[in-house]
Amino acid sequence: MANFVEASSSQQFEDLLSKAGKCLTVVHFQATWAPQCSQMNDVMEELAKEHQHTMFVKLEAETVPEVSEKYEIASVPTFLFFKSGQKIDRLDGAHAPELTNKVQRLAVTSGTPGGPVAVGEHPKEDLNERLKRLINAAPCMLFMKGSPQEPRCGFSRQIVALFKEKDVQYSSFDILSDEDVRQGLKTFSNWPTYPQVYVNGELVGGLDIVKELAESGELENTFPKSVTLEHRLKSIINSNPVMLFMKGNKEQAKCGFSRQILEIMNCAGVEYSTFDILEDEEVRCYLCLALTHTCGRLI
Repeated sequence: MANFVEASSSQQFEDLLSKAGKCLTVVHFQATWAPQCSQMNDVMEELAKEHQHTMFVKLEAETVPEVSEKYEIASVPTFLFFKSGQKIDRLDGAHAPELTNKVQRLAVTSGTPGGPVAVGEHPKEDLNERLKRLINAAPCMLFMKGSPQEPRCGFSRQIVALFKEKDVQYSSFDILSDEDVRQGLKTFSNWPTYPQVYVNGELVGGLDIVKELAESGELENTFPKSVTLEHRLKSIINSNPVMLFMKGNKEQAKCGFSRQILEIMNCAGVEYSTFDILEDEEVRCYLCLALTHTCGRLI
C-alpha cells in the first residue's frame, strides 16, 4: 500500500515528511515486542485504505533514537501528526477510536485534488456504520466522558479505576469530542447514559452492570485482561530452565560482561536461552539489578 510505509532511518523519516507536503502524515512510533503496537498497525492499515491522501508511517522507536528523543517519545505506541513537516498533534497509547477520530478530523483540513474541505467537517458516512466501526475497533470499547488519563465525570472516573484494578485491557472513545456519536450511540445502544462498555461488539452496559460483574466474579471471564509487565517477565523467565538476560544474544554479545558470561556458560556446557535487554527498555529498566534467572529464580 503506497500510503502505508515504514521508515528505518532518520533520513528516510525526513524524506517522507517532505514528500507528504501539506497532506497529513501519521507516524506510529512502535516496538516489535509490544502486542498493542501490532494491533494499532492493523488499525493504521485500515485507515490507509480509507484516507488515500494521508501518509501513514511506521517507525521503530528504539531503532531511530534520535527521532524518538527529538519528539520526546517516552512509550509505545505513540502517534504524531504532521503537516508541512510540522507536528500538529499527538496521541499517546493504543486508542483506536481516538486515532480514527483524529485522522478523520485532521485529514479533511488538508484538502484533496478535488478541492479543500471545511475544517471540522467529517467525511460523509452513515452514522450507524460509523458507530459499528467504533464499537468493533477493539475487543473491549469504553465510551466515556474524557479519557482514561483525564476522566471528565464521576462515573467515567469510577469505571476507569475499576478497569485498572482488574487489569482490563480496553480502548476508549471520548463522547464529548463528537456530538453525533454521543447522541447516536444512545439510540443505537438503547442505553441513555454514559459510560457504555462493549465487548466483542456486544453491549455489556454501564457502570452499575460492570460493578455487578466485578462483585459476582464474572468480570474476569467477560473482559480481556491486560498483559502486565510482571506477567510478561514471568513468561520470559520460565520459558527455559536457564534464562540469561544480557546485552545482545548468543551469536553477538554487545558488552564485555555479556561476552564473558557467554564464554563461561559455553565452556561449562550449560543449556540456556538469552533475552536481549537492549531490545526492550521496559524489561531492561525493571531488571536493572538482575543478572541471570534459572528455573524462575534469581541467581
